[in-house]
Amino acid sequence: MKNLLKTTALTLVSLAFVGEAMAAGTTEWNVSLWGKPRAFTAHVEKIAELVSEKTNGEFTLNLSYGGLSKNKENLDGISIGAFEMAQFCAGYHADKNPSITVLELPFLGVTTLEQERKISQAVYKNPAVVADLARWNATLLMPSPLPQYNIVGVGDAPRTLADYKGLTVRATGGIGKAMAAIDAVPTSMSASEVRQALDSGVVKAVAFAPHAHMAFGTVESGKWWTTNLNPGTVNCPVVVNTDALDSLNATKREALLGSVDEALDFYIASYNGKTMDAWGPKLAEKGIESITYTDAELAAFKETVAGPAAAAWIEENNARGLPAQELYDLVTGLVAETM
Repeated sequence: MKNLLKTTALTLVSLAFVGEAMAAGTTEWNVSLWGKPRAFTAHVEKIAELVSEKTNGEFTLNLSYGGLSKNKENLDGISIGAFEMAQFCAGYHADKNPSITVLELPFLGVTTLEQERKISQAVYKNPAVVADLARWNATLLMPSPLPQYNIVGVGDAPRTLADYKGLTVRATGGIGKAMAAIDAVPTSMSASEVRQALDSGVVKAVAFAPHAHMAFGTVESGKWWTTNLNPGTVNCPVVVNTDALDSLNATKREALLGSVDEALDFYIASYNGKTMDAWGPKLAEKGIESITYTDAELAAFKETVAGPAAAAWIEENNARGLPAQELYDLVTGLVAETM
């Protein structure tokens, strides 16, 4: 009887050990992206590589480009645990993530990807922002720093700001508000729908960062682009499901969180190098006309747009219970520090 009890006890210990080993074994996360691999997704691809290397393949990120969710539904998918990681853009659903839309306000004065990274990461750590995303069971992992947007279009080029009146422009977030302020007609649509909309005349112009103009084909049919309008950019974080993050053991959690900076370094070097090196030659190859505005025109645009947009954002988000002025001051203070 004693031997039987001893054997049973040893078996239970063994099973417990196996269970623990299995729990600490291979972990696979699904990652919801969209479009195709491009400059915009380089940091996600890099962090997947780093995590696998650091855990000897025991933690893998399975990247899906549109196979798990529509881009505008990625935050919803995170909230219900349909997948463990996703990328989305704040302007897709400002009401769901109002705190980070401060980063999409027009004419904030951000000029480099390094600035965009530093400011975004600081905002992501703000307690009000953490709580805002926690409503969706989401933890902000890292930004996707993007340069200032400019516009590629067809038809008559807007050579002055007055020429924007009535122009239909695919523009989201703060850029859309900037366009509306000068009487253009902003339209929000998925990036994958833009080329067809431009070719069919649904829109006459598209506001994108350079990589997206190339990736989604606007340079294939565009006739002109604005070299220096620089109305702002979009903020597109990578988030993880909080429960999934909390379930990782210490080694895997460190492999993920400890790889963020290296992934962002890779992203920025790639964008500043490979992507921007290809942008100028692509414009020249397609014979796209450059439209450059005077300092006076840009100053008038900023005066018309920036102050009213910031004031409206602060008022609206104070009403939501967010410390809107604090968030705005955080961003503008960091912009001033990094200039």
